[in-house]
Amino acid sequence: MERLTAALEQVNAPVYVTDSEGVVINFNSACIGFSGRTPAAGKDLWCVTWKLYTAEGKFLPHDQCPMASAVRSRSPIRGVLAIAERPDGTRVKFMPFPTPIIAVSGEFLGAINMLLDVSDPRQMAELRSQAQRCRRLALSVGDSATSATLSTLALEYDAMAEALAGELPGRFH
Repeated sequence: MERLTAALEQVNAPVYVTDSEGVVINFNSACIGFSGRTPAAGKDLWCVTWKLYTAEGKFLPHDQCPMASAVRSRSPIRGVLAIAERPDGTRVKFMPFPTPIIAVSGEFLGAINMLLDVSDPRQMAELRSQAQRCRRLALSVGDSATSATLSTLALEYDAMAEALAGELPGRFH
């Protein structure tokens, strides 16, 4: 668990891990700044945020959030925009990347999620930087399932940077 915690801290974006039931078991310090609260490992279910909304502003219960869907379906969820509300009432538009963690044996272990703030056009550079970090972490983590997940996330960050480059002016402003 210490290696996982150290690896998560190397990522500047909020990243958290759940067990196979969706209980948050680990998170990095970026989750605290992003969500405006300290998540409760072992207690929080599905998400580290306080409240969630769809991109259209409709309340989104945590049990219906992208991470809940990814855990239940054991499939990655992509292409979702959401809004997180912090306890102080501020909101941030973000894209979640919930990704199941499957052991080499095929056992479902849980899921990992990265929350990318897309309210700022500078996010394209951050996405590219995160892709590079994921590639480096994939090489240093001893667990093959985690390494494969990080490699997949790196490819997705690169793709999202390209998508944001093409869609940012019309989609987010």
